[in-house]
Amino acid sequence: MIPWQKLGETTMPGGGPMTLMQRGTEFSVMSGTVTLMNSRMSNSEEQLATISASRLGSRPGARILIGGLGLGFTLRAALKCFAADSEITVAELVPEIVEWARGPLQPLHGDSLDDPRVRIHLGDVSTAITAAKPFDAILLDVDNGPDGLFRPANDRLYNAAGLAAAKAAVTPGGHLAIWSSHPDERFTRRLRQTGMQVDQVTVRARDNGKGDRHTLWFATKPGR
Repeated sequence: MIPWQKLGETTMPGGGPMTLMQRGTEFSVMSGTVTLMNSRMSNSEEQLATISASRLGSRPGARILIGGLGLGFTLRAALKCFAADSEITVAELVPEIVEWARGPLQPLHGDSLDDPRVRIHLGDVSTAITAAKPFDAILLDVDNGPDGLFRPANDRLYNAAGLAAAKAAVTPGGHLAIWSSHPDERFTRRLRQTGMQVDQVTVRARDNGKGDRHTLWFATKPGR
C-alpha cells in the first residue's frame, strides 16, 4: 500500500492541528486521526452546489456565498452550474487552506480560484453573511453539520440567531443550503421555525451511489 505523506500542517482558529496528507492521487485533511475532508468522497459537496443552482434557476447576476473552501468540490461544481454573470464569494477561515489550494492541492483545484466570478473572503463566513448581503444563495459546508461540530464556535451559524441572520441575508426566493454528515431532526425543526420552506435531501458521499449517506437542507425564503 502507498504510504501517506504529510504535505502541510497548521493550527485551526481556536486550537487543534490540521494536517494535509497525500497518498498517490488521494488527498486528505486531518485533525489528529479524524478525517475532515477526503478527495475520494466529493459527491455530496458537489450536489450542494448542483441542486442549489437548479433550485435558483436562471436568475441574472446571481450572488452566491459558499462557506468553506475545503478541497474545492462545492466551488468547482458551482462554477459549472451557475451562469457566467454570477458572483461567487468563498469564505474560508483558515488561510492555509487557500494557500494549499494554490500549492499542493492545485491538481484538485485547477484554476478555479482565478475564475473572474470568484472572490475569496479570508475570515469567518458569519462575517461575510452579515457584511455583504444580499445573496441569492448561501451554501454552508462548515464543520460536520449543525450537530456534529468539530469547532464549537461554528454553533453560532446553526443556532436560531445564526439562521435568522442567514435568512435576512438571502434575497426573496433565494435559499440557504446546508451540508451535514448526518440527519438532524432537531435542526430541521429549528430551520422550519425561521419561516422558510425547508426541503431535506439525502445524497451519497460518492458519485457511484456508494459511501455514507449525507444530508442537505435547502431553506427557501418566501417571495421572489
